[in-house]
Amino acid sequence: MPEASTGSTTANPPRSLAEALRARDDVALAALLHARPDLLNPVPGDVTQLATRAGTRASVVRALDRLDRFALQTAEALAVAPDPCPYPVLESLLTGGEDEAARAALPRALGTLRDQALVWGDEERLRLVRTARELLAPSAQRPSPTGLGPTVAEATAGMSPTRIQEIVAAAGLPATHDPVSAVSALTGLFTDPERMSALLDEAPAEVHQVLERLVWGPPYGEVTPNPTPPVRWLRDRGLLLPATARTVVLPREVALHLRGGLAHRRTAPLAPEVGVHREHRPQLVDANAAGQALAALGTVEELVKSWEHAGPLVLRAGGLAVRDLKRAASTLDTTEASAAFWVELAYAAGLLASDGEADERYAPTPAFDDWCELPPAERWSVLASAWLPATRTAGLVGEQDAKGRTLSALGPDLDRSAAPEVRHRVLDLLADLPEGGSPDPDALLDRLAWERPVRGASDLRARLAHWTLTEAEVLGVTGRGALSAFGRALLRRLDPAPLLAPLLPEPVDHVLLQADLTAVAPGPLRRPLGDTLAVLADVESKGGATVYRFTPGSVRRALDAGHTAVDLHAFLAEHSRTPVPQPLAYLIDDVARRHGHLRVGAASSYVRCDDDAVLGEILADKRSAGLGLRRLAPTVLAAQAEPGALLEGLRAMGYAPAAESRTGDVLVARADAHRTPARSAPVPVPDGPPVPDATLLGAAVRAIRAGDLAATAVRREPASSGGGEVPAPGELPRTSAAETLATVQAAALTGSAVWIGYVNAAGAASQRVIAPVRVEGGFVTGYDHTADEVRTYALHRITGVAELAEDQV
Repeated sequence: MPEASTGSTTANPPRSLAEALRARDDVALAALLHARPDLLNPVPGDVTQLATRAGTRASVVRALDRLDRFALQTAEALAVAPDPCPYPVLESLLTGGEDEAARAALPRALGTLRDQALVWGDEERLRLVRTARELLAPSAQRPSPTGLGPTVAEATAGMSPTRIQEIVAAAGLPATHDPVSAVSALTGLFTDPERMSALLDEAPAEVHQVLERLVWGPPYGEVTPNPTPPVRWLRDRGLLLPATARTVVLPREVALHLRGGLAHRRTAPLAPEVGVHREHRPQLVDANAAGQALAALGTVEELVKSWEHAGPLVLRAGGLAVRDLKRAASTLDTTEASAAFWVELAYAAGLLASDGEADERYAPTPAFDDWCELPPAERWSVLASAWLPATRTAGLVGEQDAKGRTLSALGPDLDRSAAPEVRHRVLDLLADLPEGGSPDPDALLDRLAWERPVRGASDLRARLAHWTLTEAEVLGVTGRGALSAFGRALLRRLDPAPLLAPLLPEPVDHVLLQADLTAVAPGPLRRPLGDTLAVLADVESKGGATVYRFTPGSVRRALDAGHTAVDLHAFLAEHSRTPVPQPLAYLIDDVARRHGHLRVGAASSYVRCDDDAVLGEILADKRSAGLGLRRLAPTVLAAQAEPGALLEGLRAMGYAPAAESRTGDVLVARADAHRTPARSAPVPVPDGPPVPDATLLGAAVRAIRAGDLAATAVRREPASSGGGEVPAPGELPRTSAAETLATVQAAALTGSAVWIGYVNAAGAASQRVIAPVRVEGGFVTGYDHTADEVRTYALHRITGVAELAEDQV
């Protein structure tokens, strides 16, 4: 037996999982609770409760889902092995006596199963937890991943004794007196390599072709009422046994003989290597990642600002409509999938949310304004710190849920609790590579599939990993596929801003005006300059340098916002490193000259102009028919349209009207930015119970040990037969009120400990070992060994009391 294997043969092997857990030390027990935190909710009262909970179906399924491929293959082999299974038999099932890598890895895999309380017993009697065996053992409804079928005994259950004797005779075995011995004889034949080889040597060649199709699974095959001669030959000798009226199955013993004793066709004892696929200079990686980080800041800011005046409506079922997602993608000049990621990222960072109004819309939160005031590196840190633990998964947008409903951005049902764990694992694998090294994505996915091979969970993890690689690159956590220096800091829960800040360009306070009515920003603009220029001009292209274009519409927008032509000329002259081009100056003056020449007010609405000829032109224009205009005076037109619609209509006709107030003053058309009430960022959905910290683990282990002591403590025999019987472990003691009072008073005087049964105010019964120190006023106060603290108990709630044996606490 290899020394590295977990567990050893003992003189008194455990007879149950509870006994095996009770034999563990506190460190091993804490390790189990850390690996399977669902066992802690609530804290088990004793080791027996812990063992019972560890064997429940939900907990075992969760534990199996978290095994790596070889540990799971080991559990699958135990599920088809004899119960209990000696270590050499298990080793033979996994190695066939030849696979040295599997032989070397088996102790580790078996140790994992022991640590997870999925396997117990010494190495002569290894036992898989019954629930795990039921989940992994093959059946007609749930084939085993091993490809093995039922045993001869399982496949012949319910078969007539006459038919079993016919099979025994056809196999060349002597007749028996009962079906049980007949099945045993048949099993002995199939597990005897020499006799089995001799039997198969007699088979026709076609028989071996049939067996080759079934040996590695699935072991079931359909047959006709008149089967072919090879199938008939196999069926007559029990090498194929009936499963249903139309199907036959290859017994497990036969398959193992044909496989050379292997439970799996291929084992995977070693994790796939994730090596360096491409090497880059670390400085180049950081520079590329910093560029992506800067672009990410601009994208998020542009997206959220586009929703601050008239954000999209919230769907009745929650989320963003498809048309609004397409509009966001158009605004950002990207794909809908990419737009969904940026929308979800801003939401995860708490920068946008629904406003909660009757006509509910998405809008920036007050936190967005605070975020905008932060230095760029700190703004990126907020985004990245929100992305890493987020469970909302933008990659699912556009897919359908189990009910056929399309999943929408910002909508429900996008949470995948495995997403944070997968992101961390992907980044951990990247961090294990040398700086500047990027892996082959396929190799990384293979590694993740080995670590969590359960089908369904593995498929989702592969998709999450693929999305993680894409999102990390566009966000700037990675550059050219390699983890950046500030990405490593983020992964280690350090502040990445100090590493990122030196890599970002300093904001500039100037632009370069050109004669073609464009302005080039040679870098990120300082906030006042950028905000004003965004109103005065339209963004034409982005990149290392942003190009803005001045148009009549953009200049009019600046004038509507309250700027005058003089203000605009002064602004451009102050912030341009080149002279203001004459065409741009003419454009500003021309739009300003016409701006406000027409005035629109509320009548429903009206238009007034000092030049009655202009009003005549408007009335004569066929495009004004929908506005419902009529002349009230030489310089005034009344309209049926609302002022806003009238403004838009006249602008579409080529005019530059301005809105005016009731007093006749020009209204500044700058809309106040809409903000939601204070909103907190969405909380990630946890993947099961949280992992307990060391303090909670220590307290839980002490509570379990104390509860175990109370449940298994040896009671002192009563002084006389009239004192009642000693209750069995797990049963509450029963004594009269007088006996209870006398016993606890005597224990308080002698300083000894007693065992009590107690029912609290909620009706929950428990057993406790206490050392009374004071008994008065209907209460007993003492040190509770179960809770490891001093407590007070009401005497009338004590169901009974028993003294402990001399060697007990």
